[in-house]
Amino acid sequence: SATAAELGAAYRSGDLSPREVVERSLERIRERDGEINAWITVLGDQALAAAGEAERSLARGDDRGPLHGIPVALKDNIDTAGVETTCASRIRRGYVPTADAEIVERLRAAGAILLGKTNLLEFAYGIVHPDFGECNNPLDTSRTAGGSSSGSSAAVADGMVPLAVGTDTGGSIRVPAAYCGVVGLKPTYDLVSRRGVFPLCWSLDHVGPIARTADDAALLLHAMAGERLPRPDPAASPAGDRLLRGLRLGVVGEHLGDDVRPGVRSAFDRARADLERAGASTIDVSVPALAVADDALFPIFGPEAAAVHETWMRSRPEDYAPMTRTQLELGLLVPATDYVRAQRFRSLLRAEFERAFETVDVVVAPTVAWVAPAEDPAIAGDEGTIEARRTGPYNLTGHPAVTVSCGPAEDGLPAGLQFAGPWMTDLRLLDVAAAYEEVRS
Repeated sequence: SATAAELGAAYRSGDLSPREVVERSLERIRERDGEINAWITVLGDQALAAAGEAERSLARGDDRGPLHGIPVALKDNIDTAGVETTCASRIRRGYVPTADAEIVERLRAAGAILLGKTNLLEFAYGIVHPDFGECNNPLDTSRTAGGSSSGSSAAVADGMVPLAVGTDTGGSIRVPAAYCGVVGLKPTYDLVSRRGVFPLCWSLDHVGPIARTADDAALLLHAMAGERLPRPDPAASPAGDRLLRGLRLGVVGEHLGDDVRPGVRSAFDRARADLERAGASTIDVSVPALAVADDALFPIFGPEAAAVHETWMRSRPEDYAPMTRTQLELGLLVPATDYVRAQRFRSLLRAEFERAFETVDVVVAPTVAWVAPAEDPAIAGDEGTIEARRTGPYNLTGHPAVTVSCGPAEDGLPAGLQFAGPWMTDLRLLDVAAAYEEVRS
């Protein structure tokens, strides 16, 4: 499947039209989505009409930039004017927003074509709601696509759409992107607007791009973040493999624990060797606070999610999937002192990472300890804690973090390689990921 950048070039050379691309996407969805279940709503007629409009605009020289005429999918917890936004929950069935989320306004202004709304775990939190069903991994449909941005990652991985938007509160962009072998970025906290995105946990929620390549993710990030995105100095950040020469990569010891499966560790070691061959220096770094970071996520997640859902929990508890309801109830039991301590811990963890970034440019680790499992573990359980062990810390600190596939690890399925950097270095981080894609063995 073509990347968004390739499609844009083909539009401008006259080799392809937006309508042809949307028709192919819709055909792919018809062929494959019965097995994968990535979509909740497909906007076929609307997308075809928007494609026709994009074609006419481009023909008369009204070019809105690299996303003009490119199909994009949105996770179904993002408000879309006039289009049902379910959060994959019975609670929100029939809810049709009257206004777009801010990022949707931005994407429409950039000329992107909204192809539809994608599947997710209930309210991006619980577990699969039986009304909406599991989203299967296109690389092996007997396994999960991950969560909670399952549909967005699966749709991109399967070639149904070149770009998608997800949300990430403890790893919900990066985990499914890693399982599906695509690129997913959790941006710097608050870089991308959350207005019109249903909250899970406002302290930790992030909105970000999912794409086939790091360069495509950068195109989508530019459109979503707009003027909030600092423009890098081209002289200070060379592109491609030149970027890797002399790059100081910190390998976080705490992220290479015994829980990392052998195949994932081998894939990580190969990636490290590829980066070193390209001229990066890898430096072992320690972030001691990571030893207890697992214990900080749920005391924040739980109470904030419970506060969001309190009214519905009283009036419509039976409409939640049982596991979602259980996790929300657990959130009500977290003492205020635990919540405050966890919020204070975030400052400590962030300070330790800032110290690490004085000696290295970027840190690197496996994204998840294993490849896609048969089903996604519950957030509040032990496996859910391990699944988010390498992603959740960057939600706590707000640092940008991107996952990129580092090749087959176990059962022919990919492992994810995660790069994280200082605040507001999102574009540089995507440049590093793109440079790695070029040298990946």
